Amino acid sequence: MSQSGTTAAASAMVTPSACADALVMAPILVIACGAIAHELVAVTRASEFGSIDIQCLPAEWHNRPERIAPAVERKIQQAQGRYAQIMVAYGDCGTGGELDRVLSRYGISRLPGDHCYSFFAGRQVFEDMAEQALGTFYLTDYLVDHFERLIMVGLGIRRHPALRDQYFEHYTRVMYLAQDPTRKDRLNMAASAANALGLSLHVHETGLQPFEHALGSIRIAAI
Repeated sequence: MSQSGTTAAASAMVTPSACADALVMAPILVIACGAIAHELVAVTRASEFGSIDIQCLPAEWHNRPERIAPAVERKIQQAQGRYAQIMVAYGDCGTGGELDRVLSRYGISRLPGDHCYSFFAGRQVFEDMAEQALGTFYLTDYLVDHFERLIMVGLGIRRHPALRDQYFEHYTRVMYLAQDPTRKDRLNMAASAANALGLSLHVHETGLQPFEHALGSIRIAAI
């Protein structure tokens, strides 16, 4: 998956008022989490607006959220003079508000919500899910595909199996938010992931519409 510095070209999702400027100036830069790169490219390619560049930071940093805000700020500073506008495709992602503090210095918006689960499911749907079962561990397509590397190995569970119960003792279920419901093989992978955690599996098909709506709400800042 995309790592720091990886760039993808796609079509932009910008507001009509920003569109005219975007067409005559340098591309828009989107700084994004690598865990949502596939969905981000899919949505922006379907947009009718101008071109953008996407630069992704490592998805693994969800296990090290203190790295996110400083890296995003470095990307912003490097983009000055090279891009006409910038947007950030992150939630708070465990930064404890630090990402928002960085973005406020540059007048840049991010995706709404604390986590990618919120903008994949839709904010109200996610809040309802969380209220129904506080002990829910969420999976996205990306987390299903990379569950072994990010969770079992990344959290040290393969080396120290006792860590599983320490990490997940307060969880009661796994909720798989399926962005691409046509990939039935992922249902089996999600079931295996839930079994590895000793939890029941629930599935909610989200598609990409909630994510597209969340992207449309971001204010794109000139830099």
